[in-house]
Amino acid sequence: MFYFIISCVSFILISKSFTHKPQCPWKEEMKLLLPWFWRELSSSFLVSWIKEVRLNATSLLHVPILFMPFKKIGLSSKVENIEEEEDISLLDLPDLALECILDRLLPSELCSMAAVCSSLRDRCRTDHFWDKHMKHKWGGLMGDAAYREWQRYVASRKTLILLDQSKKKGFFESTLQGVWTFPWFRPKLESSSRSRSSLPVDSIMAWYLSLESGKIWFPAQVYNRENGNVGFLLSCYDALLRYDSQTDTFQARYSAHGRRTQEENIEWDRLRAPPVDTPPYVLHVSDCLNELKPGDHIEIQWRRKKEFPHGWWYAVISHLERCDRNENHCCCHHSDMVILEFNQYTPGSRWRQTVINRKEHQEEGNEVDGFYGGIRTLNKEEIARWKRLWPTQILE
Repeated sequence: MFYFIISCVSFILISKSFTHKPQCPWKEEMKLLLPWFWRELSSSFLVSWIKEVRLNATSLLHVPILFMPFKKIGLSSKVENIEEEEDISLLDLPDLALECILDRLLPSELCSMAAVCSSLRDRCRTDHFWDKHMKHKWGGLMGDAAYREWQRYVASRKTLILLDQSKKKGFFESTLQGVWTFPWFRPKLESSSRSRSSLPVDSIMAWYLSLESGKIWFPAQVYNRENGNVGFLLSCYDALLRYDSQTDTFQARYSAHGRRTQEENIEWDRLRAPPVDTPPYVLHVSDCLNELKPGDHIEIQWRRKKEFPHGWWYAVISHLERCDRNENHCCCHHSDMVILEFNQYTPGSRWRQTVINRKEHQEEGNEVDGFYGGIRTLNKEEIARWKRLWPTQILE
């Protein structure tokens, strides 16, 4: 096109250079052809320009559709047969589809989604979504004692909220006595208070976030307390725990009786929920004494003094001294005397063995060797966990 225009202009200039010469016989014909030439040139140029505009308009149309799907896109009237996008909202999805999406979100993502609008806030706070996250991360530590502690925390929070509301109500009634005569004032205050909807304190989401933030202490048990102190190896003691999300570890506070201690940086694998609902100062009722036989793995309560809390210690049922340890001839399970062996101690150590009477066993012992209490048998998973905690060397 460009070369064609240059050729035409050059032709016109050359034709003007012959003005003083006799006119050629085809000069009159050129005068007639020039209007047609400019008309055709203009027409072809405009057609190509319009096509280019349409192409650019079509390409521009697709960019907002990809990056701005929630806005309507308007185009010039020159572009035809282009439909405008309709508004699309996440809330327009069917309930089942929306629940499937929310169910796949992580706890942090659910919290972010709950801040979008009131409708999503109510959906994202339901116990249905948070129960799964609670069991996945905290199920191994939340026993009956932890749940009761949470219920006490909820009750105290509700009491504080009621007291706070009553104080605010008394303040407004005393300072705005004359204002209540206007019928429009009270509904406005009530609606504004309702609009500031807070997270229900008794929801699973509130429980989860309270644990994650370390706002609450909860009861659980710690293996090898005091960072593997030799005096507590292969034992498990009750403690109050608080989570530190920055280090993904726990802080523990042990009983105030005896030597009050605290411990930090406790890993997850050293913690468990109490396997039985027996407080640390209460003797566990042993319901397995009649079935105990050599080779059984057990935990037994032990404490140094009567005023101390019990800890659970790992042991194995051993054979009597007169037994030849032959399974075909062993009669140890028929005897009233049961030998408990703590194999983490060297043979001959005063902590290596102790003997109990399966028919008359209560808490027994003395101030020197401590007091032995209730017994519970272990399953395969519990046995494997104790073996993973086994000390690297035998204790004296």
